[in-house]
Amino acid sequence: MALGSSLKLARLPVDGVLRVAGGSGAAGGVKLILDRAEARIRALAGKALGDEALQEDARRRGVAADERERAMHLRAEAELRSERADERVTAKERAAERRRGQAAETAKRKRRQAEERRESTKRQAAQATRRRRDAAEKSADQSEKAIEEHAKLERLEHLDTKAEALEEREAALRTADEARRLRAAASSAKAERKEG
Repeated sequence: MALGSSLKLARLPVDGVLRVAGGSGAAGGVKLILDRAEARIRALAGKALGDEALQEDARRRGVAADERERAMHLRAEAELRSERADERVTAKERAAERRRGQAAETAKRKRRQAEERRESTKRQAAQATRRRRDAAEKSADQSEKAIEEHAKLERLEHLDTKAEALEEREAALRTADEARRLRAAASSAKAERKEG
Protein backbone atom coordinates (compact mmCIF):
# COMPACT_ATOMS: atom_id res chain seq x y z
CA MET A 1 0.00 0.00 0.00
CA ALA A 2 2.89 2.35 0.84
CA LEU A 3 4.32 1.75 -2.64
CA GLY A 4 1.04 2.83 -4.31
CA SER A 5 0.91 6.02 -2.21
CA SER A 6 4.54 6.83 -2.96
CA LEU A 7 3.98 6.34 -6.71
CA LYS A 8 0.82 8.49 -6.64
CA LEU A 9 2.66 11.18 -4.69
CA ALA A 10 5.59 11.07 -7.18
CA ARG A 11 3.19 11.32 -10.17
CA LEU A 12 1.02 14.05 -8.67
CA PRO A 13 2.83 17.10 -10.17
CA VAL A 14 3.23 15.41 -13.58
CA ASP A 15 -0.44 14.26 -13.62
CA GLY A 16 -1.52 17.84 -12.79
CA VAL A 17 0.46 19.24 -15.72
CA LEU A 18 -0.91 16.50 -18.02
CA ARG A 19 -4.53 17.25 -16.94
CA VAL A 20 -4.00 20.91 -17.84
CA ALA A 21 -2.34 19.96 -21.17
CA GLY A 22 -5.14 17.53 -22.12
CA GLY A 23 -5.13 13.83 -22.82
CA SER A 24 -4.14 13.78 -26.48
CA GLY A 25 -0.96 14.25 -28.47
CA ALA A 26 2.34 14.61 -26.57
CA ALA A 27 0.60 14.78 -23.17
CA GLY A 28 -1.08 11.40 -23.87
CA GLY A 29 2.29 9.93 -24.83
CA VAL A 30 3.93 11.18 -21.61
CA LYS A 31 1.05 9.80 -19.50
CA LEU A 32 1.40 6.45 -21.27
CA ILE A 33 5.15 6.37 -20.51
CA LEU A 34 4.43 7.14 -16.86
CA ASP A 35 1.72 4.43 -16.70
CA ARG A 36 4.10 1.84 -18.19
CA ALA A 37 6.91 2.92 -15.82
CA GLU A 38 4.53 2.63 -12.86
CA ALA A 39 3.40 -0.83 -14.06
CA ARG A 40 7.08 -1.98 -14.31
CA ILE A 41 7.94 -0.58 -10.88
CA ARG A 42 4.92 -2.40 -9.41
CA ALA A 43 5.90 -5.62 -11.24
CA LEU A 44 9.51 -5.40 -9.97
CA ALA A 45 8.34 -4.57 -6.45
CA GLY A 46 5.79 -7.41 -6.54
CA LYS A 47 8.46 -9.84 -7.71
CA ALA A 48 10.97 -8.61 -5.11
CA LEU A 49 8.40 -8.77 -2.33
CA GLY A 50 6.74 -11.93 -3.62
CA ASP A 51 3.41 -10.06 -3.66
CA GLU A 52 1.19 -11.73 -6.28
CA ALA A 53 -1.55 -9.17 -5.92
CA LEU A 54 0.96 -6.40 -6.70
CA GLN A 55 2.23 -8.40 -9.68
CA GLU A 56 -1.35 -8.93 -10.95
CA ASP A 57 -2.07 -5.22 -10.49
CA ALA A 58 1.14 -4.44 -12.46
CA ARG A 59 0.06 -6.86 -15.23
CA ARG A 60 -3.42 -5.26 -15.42
CA ARG A 61 -1.85 -1.80 -15.54
CA GLY A 62 0.49 -2.95 -18.33
CA VAL A 63 -2.47 -4.37 -20.31
CA ALA A 64 -4.41 -1.14 -19.71
CA ALA A 65 -1.40 0.90 -20.92
CA ASP A 66 -1.20 -1.33 -24.03
CA GLU A 67 -4.94 -0.77 -24.65
CA ARG A 68 -4.54 2.98 -24.15
CA GLU A 69 -1.59 2.98 -26.57
CA ARG A 70 -3.64 0.99 -29.09
CA ALA A 71 -6.54 3.42 -28.61
CA MET A 72 -4.17 6.37 -29.09
CA HIS A 73 -2.87 4.84 -32.33
CA LEU A 74 -6.41 4.16 -33.53
CA ARG A 75 -7.46 7.71 -32.58
CA ALA A 76 -4.41 9.16 -34.38
CA GLU A 77 -5.12 6.98 -37.42
CA ALA A 78 -8.79 8.02 -37.37
CA GLU A 79 -7.79 11.69 -37.09
CA LEU A 80 -5.35 11.25 -39.97
CA ARG A 81 -8.04 9.55 -42.07
CA SER A 82 -10.49 12.28 -41.13
CA GLU A 83 -7.98 14.96 -42.10
CA ARG A 84 -7.29 13.20 -45.40
CA ALA A 85 -11.02 12.84 -46.03
CA ASP A 86 -11.47 16.54 -45.22
CA GLU A 87 -8.63 17.37 -47.62
CA ARG A 88 -10.25 15.21 -50.33
CA VAL A 89 -13.64 16.86 -49.72
CA THR A 90 -12.00 20.30 -49.82
CA ALA A 91 -10.15 19.37 -53.04
CA LYS A 92 -13.39 18.06 -54.58
CA GLU A 93 -15.24 21.22 -53.50
CA ARG A 94 -12.52 23.36 -55.05
CA ALA A 95 -12.60 21.29 -58.24
CA ALA A 96 -16.41 21.55 -58.33
CA GLU A 97 -16.17 25.31 -57.74
CA ARG A 98 -13.63 25.56 -60.57
CA ARG A 99 -15.91 23.52 -62.85
CA ARG A 100 -18.89 25.70 -61.89
CA GLY A 101 -16.83 28.81 -62.62
CA GLN A 102 -15.68 27.38 -65.95
CA ALA A 103 -19.25 26.33 -66.81
CA ALA A 104 -20.53 29.80 -65.90
CA GLU A 105 -17.78 31.38 -68.01
CA THR A 106 -18.54 29.02 -70.92
CA ALA A 107 -22.28 29.78 -70.65
CA LYS A 108 -21.55 33.51 -70.52
CA ARG A 109 -19.27 33.23 -73.58
CA LYS A 110 -21.90 31.20 -75.47
CA ARG A 111 -24.63 33.73 -74.58
CA ARG A 112 -22.37 36.54 -75.79
CA GLN A 113 -21.59 34.65 -79.02
CA ALA A 114 -25.31 33.90 -79.56
CA GLU A 115 -26.12 37.59 -79.00
CA GLU A 116 -23.38 38.57 -81.46
CA ARG A 117 -24.77 36.07 -84.00
CA ARG A 118 -28.31 37.47 -83.50
CA GLU A 119 -27.04 41.02 -83.97
CA SER A 120 -25.05 39.97 -87.04
CA THR A 121 -28.12 38.20 -88.47
CA LYS A 122 -30.24 41.31 -87.78
CA ARG A 123 -27.65 43.52 -89.48
CA GLN A 124 -27.42 41.19 -92.47
CA ALA A 125 -31.24 41.00 -92.71
CA ALA A 126 -31.47 44.80 -92.51
CA GLN A 127 -28.78 45.15 -95.19
CA ALA A 128 -30.55 42.58 -97.41
CA THR A 129 -33.87 44.42 -96.91
CA ARG A 130 -32.20 47.72 -97.75
CA ARG A 131 -30.58 46.20 -100.85
CA ARG A 132 -33.91 44.69 -101.97
CA ARG A 133 -35.72 47.99 -101.35
CA ASP A 134 -33.02 49.91 -103.23
CA ALA A 135 -33.16 47.39 -106.08
CA ALA A 136 -36.99 47.59 -106.14
CA GLU A 137 -36.86 51.40 -106.14
CA LYS A 138 -34.25 51.35 -108.90
CA SER A 139 -36.31 48.84 -110.87
CA ALA A 140 -39.45 50.96 -110.35
CA ASP A 141 -37.55 54.08 -111.45
CA GLN A 142 -36.27 52.23 -114.52
CA SER A 143 -39.76 50.90 -115.28
CA GLU A 144 -41.24 54.38 -114.87
CA LYS A 145 -38.57 55.86 -117.14
CA ALA A 146 -39.19 53.12 -119.69
CA ILE A 147 -42.95 53.79 -119.52
CA GLU A 148 -42.35 57.52 -119.92
CA GLU A 149 -39.99 56.89 -122.84
CA HIS A 150 -42.52 54.56 -124.41
CA ALA A 151 -45.31 57.14 -123.88
CA LYS A 152 -43.11 59.84 -125.44
CA LEU A 153 -42.40 57.61 -128.41
CA GLU A 154 -46.10 56.82 -128.78
CA ARG A 155 -46.94 60.58 -128.57
CA LEU A 156 -44.26 61.32 -131.17
CA GLU A 157 -45.55 58.55 -133.40
CA HIS A 158 -49.10 59.88 -132.91
CA LEU A 159 -47.96 63.42 -133.68
CA ASP A 160 -46.05 62.15 -136.74
CA THR A 161 -49.14 60.25 -137.88
CA LYS A 162 -51.30 63.32 -137.25
CA ALA A 163 -48.82 65.57 -139.10
CA GLU A 164 -48.76 63.13 -142.00
CA ALA A 165 -52.59 63.05 -141.98
CA LEU A 166 -52.68 66.87 -141.92
CA GLU A 167 -50.18 67.04 -144.76
CA GLU A 168 -52.23 64.51 -146.74
CA ARG A 169 -55.40 66.53 -146.01
CA GLU A 170 -53.72 69.76 -147.04
CA ALA A 171 -52.47 68.04 -150.18
CA ALA A 172 -56.00 66.72 -150.81
CA LEU A 173 -57.45 70.20 -150.19
CA ARG A 174 -54.87 71.73 -152.54
CA THR A 175 -55.70 69.11 -155.12
CA ALA A 176 -59.46 69.73 -154.64
CA ASP A 177 -58.85 73.49 -154.85
CA GLU A 178 -56.79 72.99 -157.97
CA ALA A 179 -59.48 70.74 -159.41
CA ARG A 180 -62.18 73.41 -158.66
CA ARG A 181 -60.01 76.10 -160.12
CA LEU A 182 -59.38 74.00 -163.18
CA ARG A 183 -63.10 73.23 -163.54
CA ALA A 184 -63.93 76.87 -163.12
CA ALA A 185 -61.28 77.80 -165.67
CA ALA A 186 -62.54 75.13 -168.03
CA SER A 187 -66.14 76.32 -167.59
CA SER A 188 -65.06 79.87 -168.17
CA ALA A 189 -63.11 78.90 -171.23
CA LYS A 190 -66.04 76.89 -172.52
CA ALA A 191 -68.39 79.80 -171.95
CA GLU A 192 -66.02 82.14 -173.81
CA ARG A 193 -65.88 79.80 -176.71
CA LYS A 194 -69.62 79.61 -176.89
CA GLU A 195 -69.88 83.34 -176.88
CA GLY A 196 -67.16 83.92 -179.27
